Amino acid sequence: MGWLTIIPTPIGNLEDITLRALRLLREADVVLAEDTRTTLKLLRHFEISPRELRSHHMHNEHTTAKSIATAIADGQKVVLVSDAGTPGISDPGFILVRECLLLNLKVECLPGATAFVPALVASGLPCDRFSFEGFLPQKKGRQTLLEDISKRTTTTILYEAPTRLVKLLEQLSILLEPGREVVVVREISKIHEEYHRGTSSELCEYFRNQPPRGEIVVLIAPSPTPERVHKNKYKES
Repeated sequence: MGWLTIIPTPIGNLEDITLRALRLLREADVVLAEDTRTTLKLLRHFEISPRELRSHHMHNEHTTAKSIATAIADGQKVVLVSDAGTPGISDPGFILVRECLLLNLKVECLPGATAFVPALVASGLPCDRFSFEGFLPQKKGRQTLLEDISKRTTTTILYEAPTRLVKLLEQLSILLEPGREVVVVREISKIHEEYHRGTSSELCEYFRNQPPRGEIVVLIAPSPTPERVHKNKYKES
């Protein structure tokens, strides 16, 4: 019987890939890639010649997951990668994992690159508890979700496209308390990695004048927790 291994790939710096990831990429019968052109660049950099490189993305995963799981059951060793980061985190992966588990196949995920973890740890915001939302919906449910985020007492993490960042910051500036901190992280692990800290209004003004590029992570500080008021349970009301 074969296996499925989910392999995180670098989100910027190619040195972030692990030795175990490289070994399994070499051993695999099939490498499933979100974009084969992007993955081929990575494989060539490390002088890996895949036995088979196949597309597996959001537009075909519903129709191909079962056949891939069947091939694994027949003995094929399959690895799944996305263009950058860990498959399944705002990327394809969940459907194939589920199909493999339904057939009681071996599934493992290697530790590795995920954009929101370094962004959170280096943001300076509380990271003992947090919510990860990935990309927000663009229409239905967006306003309701943003209102919910504005009330949370834990750090919230979002992914956003650079072309939509100003719109997001405009919406947050209406909903968040004055002075509540927001951190915008750009190009994690790459040459132009940047952390911008401030209120949503301050950051909105900045990015209106300095249009961002690259991958964006947005972190929103917890809503201030009201101080507890001590009540004397023996006092008559």
